[in-house]
Amino acid sequence: MDSNLTNDFWADALPIIRYVLFGIIIACAIVLIITALMQSNDSSKSLDAFTGASQESYYSKNKGASRDSILKRITIAMAVIIFVCIILFFVTQIFISRGTGA
Repeated sequence: MDSNLTNDFWADALPIIRYVLFGIIIACAIVLIITALMQSNDSSKSLDAFTGASQESYYSKNKGASRDSILKRITIAMAVIIFVCIILFFVTQIFISRGTGA
């Protein structure tokens, strides 16, 4: 009888967990898009390696590095969270399909 109560709990909780995971995926995807768009474009720096035309001071080179490094860390964190949530989302689908016999 106790296992039946546990099965009923998971049968009721898994759809709610899936909605929460889907909401987290959507929110993280929006943050991921925004942070990726806010990062600076480094295409001119790659050309400077060929031409040797870097005329920037130490301060101007490192002024944006902290902002870009924070945005880069946020981008990586959001991608990892999305990956984990998607895996959990599909694992819950497996448990739901096993529980219903489908």
